[in-house]
Amino acid sequence: MTPCNVPRVTTEPHDGWTRRYGSPAPEGLPRNDVLDVLYRHRSVRRFGPGEIDDAALTAIIAAAQSASTSSNLQAWSVIEVRDPDRRDALARLAGDQDFIRRGGVFLVFVADWARARELAHRAGEPSDAVEYIESTIVGFIDAALAAQNAVIAAESLGLGAVYVGAVRNHPEQIADLLELPDGAFPAFGVVLGHPDQHDRAGVKPRLPQRVVRHRETYRLPDDAEIAAYEDAVTAYYRTQGEPRGWLRAAIARVRDAASLHGRHTMRRSLERRGLSSR
Repeated sequence: MTPCNVPRVTTEPHDGWTRRYGSPAPEGLPRNDVLDVLYRHRSVRRFGPGEIDDAALTAIIAAAQSASTSSNLQAWSVIEVRDPDRRDALARLAGDQDFIRRGGVFLVFVADWARARELAHRAGEPSDAVEYIESTIVGFIDAALAAQNAVIAAESLGLGAVYVGAVRNHPEQIADLLELPDGAFPAFGVVLGHPDQHDRAGVKPRLPQRVVRHRETYRLPDDAEIAAYEDAVTAYYRTQGEPRGWLRAAIARVRDAASLHGRHTMRRSLERRGLSSR
């Protein structure tokens, strides 16, 4: 494997970049094995048979714990769920998505201030700062950084992964099912498993860098940039037999509270679980 800190410039076709953006790679783009793993990421929703052994998952969690964390507070936890009945219950609460049942393991990442709060109480100290929005944000960011490391590690081992934001559809019920204490909140899930070899899903194009990469100051995209991306995404979905694009979905997501699929009550759920938004 090429060391990740040594750029590898090659004249070979950069298939990963081309799939990711739907356009040729810039000339002289560095290449290495880590970048190749990142470029070929895709959400896997169809899994084949096969367990994920404990050694592999232990390595994946070690990668997750190697992620950056705010002030080394490590304000996150992960619940490993393998039991079929518990996974079925979680699937029903998270949009009834069957891949939660069919993957090798379901990981629920938790924004976790319960641990620090308990340690403060054992020391006879207050823990009022947990109830402020800054702490809530830190917990969710820490969990997200850890999860992304876990997904990259899993993909480097040949496994597939998919995030499950629908864990937040019914966060209080899921917290009860997982016996989370106050101050611990289910942020999202990640299903890991062996990809079904017959799955047609590929690498979905992303917005052009010019749209998300701002130099010095922010700029909104022009219509031509969005139209070009819409063409790329539509072409991808056509390969999947789906007549859809990106723009209408993005607009629908911001239209009203109904587009949040029940998550418009998140503030109340956070407060009930001991994480306020003060």
